Amino acid sequence: MRYFKKKILKSIITVIIISLLFIGIENQIFAQTDFISTTNFSDPMIVLETNFGNIVIEFFYADAPNHVENFIKLSLSGYYDGTLFHRIIPGFMIQGGDPNTINGDPNTWGIGGPDERVNAEFNTIKHNRGIVSMARSADPNSAGSQFFIVHKDSNFLDEQYTVFGRIVTEESFQTLDKITEVKIGDSDRPVNPEQVKIIKTKIINRSEVTNILDLSDPERTQSSITSSTGNQKFESIEYGIELSFPEGWLLQEPNTAQENSPDVVAVGPQVGAINPQITLTVHQTNQKTIDDLITENKENLNIAVEAGILKINSQEKTTINGYSAHVTNAEQEVTVNDVTLIVKFKEILIYDLEKFYILTYGNDIIDFDSQLSRFDETINSFEILSKPSSQDEISKENGGCLIATATYGSELAPQVQQLRELRDNSLLQTESGTAFMESFNKFYYSFSPIIADYERENPVFKEAVKLTLTPMLTSLSILNHVDMDSESSVLGYGIGIILMNAGMYFAAPVLIIYKIRK
Repeated sequence: MRYFKKKILKSIITVIIISLLFIGIENQIFAQTDFISTTNFSDPMIVLETNFGNIVIEFFYADAPNHVENFIKLSLSGYYDGTLFHRIIPGFMIQGGDPNTINGDPNTWGIGGPDERVNAEFNTIKHNRGIVSMARSADPNSAGSQFFIVHKDSNFLDEQYTVFGRIVTEESFQTLDKITEVKIGDSDRPVNPEQVKIIKTKIINRSEVTNILDLSDPERTQSSITSSTGNQKFESIEYGIELSFPEGWLLQEPNTAQENSPDVVAVGPQVGAINPQITLTVHQTNQKTIDDLITENKENLNIAVEAGILKINSQEKTTINGYSAHVTNAEQEVTVNDVTLIVKFKEILIYDLEKFYILTYGNDIIDFDSQLSRFDETINSFEILSKPSSQDEISKENGGCLIATATYGSELAPQVQQLRELRDNSLLQTESGTAFMESFNKFYYSFSPIIADYERENPVFKEAVKLTLTPMLTSLSILNHVDMDSESSVLGYGIGIILMNAGMYFAAPVLIIYKIRK
């Protein structure tokens, strides 16, 4: 696959180095503790002074008391003074609070913090714009000083991350927007760090803030906190699929303006040298069979292998969830932040006539097996949704399926849809059925789009095609009432239907013409 080329692999590694935000669980009541009384503030709020303006934060005492106390303590001690918002992802969040950003090596930004840690506290507050939540390492109970402010609603984080506050003034939101507009470099770091520095933090009483917005109670999820299910469902009508990614992994749909950008990326918490990552990319088959795609894949891989970029461990054609598939296992030596690593990949191509889907899992070779089962769960959950209706197909400006175009809006349309489902659910789950459909489609789509276009231009021709197709569609409908659950049954019924249609379309007309002439 072309994603194993040097340029693409470097792109993948860059994405992998994204550090994650993490989760917490518990719901406690925050009373007026001795800690608050010692601050001499009845309802404390924190002001972050930045180059772009002030950010004022109010706290949710009842939902995350330990995180609130930790944040206020650190602010009072001047811990955040001079730190940076070291990770900025427009449309998602800005992250700060790492003391390493004061004078440490940029390669260490995102891993610093105090020795004292805070146990996780889940709550039901949604991660909407302006919410302040906590970051941590792979250990759920490892929150230190790093926090993030949500730039735009990110509800895939709900009930998985510890929310402990929100920003409450118009200036705060303006400052948030300004920070997300600065120029960003590698690993989402600001190119000019001085622009996004927290100059000073100070604690004040709510009564001292005169421009607090009239905000309602924070929006909450409908259900109470439940045990982790282990995955998060992803469904896309655009891509025609649904599947589950590991729960707690950061799920994003990157900008696909670049040709080689994946359509979906799931990044897991960093346990070893890099973050594990699962990517999904969707392509049109352009009437190519899976064997054509496998051949192209091997040619591209051989270029990388011969260049010494890639090492292929294994390749195999298989079937996954009833779909033809091809699996490639490979590894590559890469340098990340001056450290040489061996990154291992498992790539799976799933084929479905009109589209093919590439799912890739990548991780440091030492930790590869630790998350491999999560990738396998994702693959096992992969499902292609129902095919587009005939109306969807003929809405295309050019080309398409001549059968769908001819039968659209007629009594035959439901029959065509049933045959599509029969093809997907039965025929393509056997090797003989898959082989037949690959050959048939290669032949069929060599002329189908041309005829479909002419059908749209000429209603009389369209009606003639529909009448011509009716006997064939009627004969194919017989397959809806039989069991095709084995190679032998598919071959038997398939050959029988082919012979029946040969009789209707060739033998019968010849016999009739012969009788007439006689």
